[in-house]
Amino acid sequence: MSSTFGHAFRIHTYGESHGGAVGVIIDGCPPRIPITQAIIQQALDRRRPGQSEIVTPRKEADTAEILSGIQDDLTLGTPIAISVKNTDQRPGAYDEMALKYRPSHADYTYDAKYGIRALSGGGRASARETIGRVAAAAIALQVLRAHISNIEVLAWVKSIQHLEANVDPATIDATTIESNIVRTGDPAMVEPMIEHIKAIRGQGNSVGGVIECVIRGCPPGLGEPIFDKLEADLAKAMLSIPATKGFEIGSGFAGTLLTGREHNDPFVMDGETVRTTSNRSGGVQGGISNGESIVFRVAFKPTATIMTSQQTVTSDGQNTELQGKGRHDACVLPRAVPIVEAMAILVLTDHLLRQRALTH
Repeated sequence: MSSTFGHAFRIHTYGESHGGAVGVIIDGCPPRIPITQAIIQQALDRRRPGQSEIVTPRKEADTAEILSGIQDDLTLGTPIAISVKNTDQRPGAYDEMALKYRPSHADYTYDAKYGIRALSGGGRASARETIGRVAAAAIALQVLRAHISNIEVLAWVKSIQHLEANVDPATIDATTIESNIVRTGDPAMVEPMIEHIKAIRGQGNSVGGVIECVIRGCPPGLGEPIFDKLEADLAKAMLSIPATKGFEIGSGFAGTLLTGREHNDPFVMDGETVRTTSNRSGGVQGGISNGESIVFRVAFKPTATIMTSQQTVTSDGQNTELQGKGRHDACVLPRAVPIVEAMAILVLTDHLLRQRALTH
């Protein structure tokens, strides 16, 4: 069950980083939704490895194969299965790690839970698992747009370590984000961020940062009170992404520095539409969307695999040291941008279908 996400629009991902394939099974997708292999492939190409000089050089085409649920470029309403083969596997790079736990990885905790683990590439704990999520979100986005034509979900790199971009969530566009390999929305920070990642990688080290995301055009009424609040499901979705360590929405932690009068979002009428004059709520109140833009941020830790010696222990309880090997991102944020968007799309689609079931 831990590999299943969603209620009305449900996905189940499968596969290990260095296994034969990774992929997803989608259940609950409505019928007659237009979808092509090219749409899925375009989404996967944004997260694949080897796409620029600042990400892992692992060479994977990440070619999506649709196995079921789509015919003549239309969804059938039946389960959709999508598979992506792993082709550039190098298990030999993980021989030493079969005996030694990598610091801040899931090696030890998987052993503690299951008594066995996939030794190459982190298995299910690898970010390669997110291929299934991105493929599913490519389909979910078509479902969203069939009902909410003007909806937009855009994420960008807000900061890398101490370098922070200045981005207006109200005006940022996809073209600006995709115009640079860092995927930041601030042209002035592109080169400083690239040079910082290169410098850190040259030291055999890694850095983290923050991804910000805006959802524009979301109608009021999505989200379930109490346990399935929209921001609660967004938080769970984001914190399920590998390397995430924090989530905040709207004013977030900075809101604790304000008084209630300063923080509240006053209501006004815009024609026949209820609006707010500010958006410190981040587009969600009482766990339900209020029609304003939903704005949230996700913190990513520095990549755990670094190319310098670290203290660790062996699986049989001996103190030792481990030198990092393999092909890894010195900073995961540029490739995590489409994953953040994908998880937001999956949450929105699930809540849209739940709301339609409630009101239709």
